[in-house]
Amino acid sequence: EMCIRDSINAEYGSLDTQHQDMIHDAQLDYYGRRLATCSSDRTIKIFEVGDDEQAAQQPSAILTGHQGPVWEVAWLHPKFGNVLASCSYDRKVLIWKEEAPNQWQIVFTYAEHELSVNSLDWAPHTAGCRLACASSDGRVSVVSHASGTDGGAAAWRAESFSAHEIGVNCVSWAPADIAGAGSAGDALRLASGGCDNLIKVWKFDAANNKWLCEHELAMHSDWVRDVAWAPRVGKERTLASCSQDGTVVIWTQRADEVWYPRVLPKFNDVVWRVSWSLTGGILAVSGGDNTVSLWREDTDGSWAVLSTVDDGATTAAQ
Repeated sequence: EMCIRDSINAEYGSLDTQHQDMIHDAQLDYYGRRLATCSSDRTIKIFEVGDDEQAAQQPSAILTGHQGPVWEVAWLHPKFGNVLASCSYDRKVLIWKEEAPNQWQIVFTYAEHELSVNSLDWAPHTAGCRLACASSDGRVSVVSHASGTDGGAAAWRAESFSAHEIGVNCVSWAPADIAGAGSAGDALRLASGGCDNLIKVWKFDAANNKWLCEHELAMHSDWVRDVAWAPRVGKERTLASCSQDGTVVIWTQRADEVWYPRVLPKFNDVVWRVSWSLTGGILAVSGGDNTVSLWREDTDGSWAVLSTVDDGATTAAQ
């Protein structure tokens, strides 16, 4: 069962997904009207999230195609159609497209990784149709679709590079730079987190057609479980990371190109995921203690907890 929060009315509702095993990810689409969930039961479910609560309790589609636990799902920007990507322990990435209402088909299968594919993230839509994937084989792959084609499997191509020697747990695209930032600022960037306890920031070198490690960020003492870029505000870049060691770090890169870390108060358990609000002002943190906490930066630069959600119950900060 899942808890869904209405960010406008600050209300919570629950959804019984009827998955037969643990749920690993849940993602709303661009408009917030559809919810995709994935599970160790090897299925992906699509729910219509609207005013009709009874209708929302039944999935509009169940997608079966993976042969192992499905770790993550990610919606593509709607300018490219209704497209969803999924990754699994079965070493595959599947790209699904809604060809007719509630009729989903696999349009591309990427099966070149040697071990579990743990994380995926679509690039900003301004960078085209590109999907980054992180694998336990130590590599990050970028799957892209050639524009102006018929959308068949031949239109997809992939490249990969070695990122973290003993495994990559997470990957996140940097947001598109503000207009007029100049050609140097328009380069594609990725962040990855690995079993080597490091976060790496990658920049695409278009001249040589390869990904270069621009920065290595070391602060965690155990596996990095998730990384997430904040939406771009001004000239600063901000990145959040979380770890098996129970820490969350907010990294900020200023004009001097140096990344400055700020560590949140230590959590009681492993921290699995970090996620930013659309404006970048609030960070959600979820951990092994079954709680989600919301954090916001104060005027003095420190971070304070706004509220905590524990199995549907909300506790506001005093």
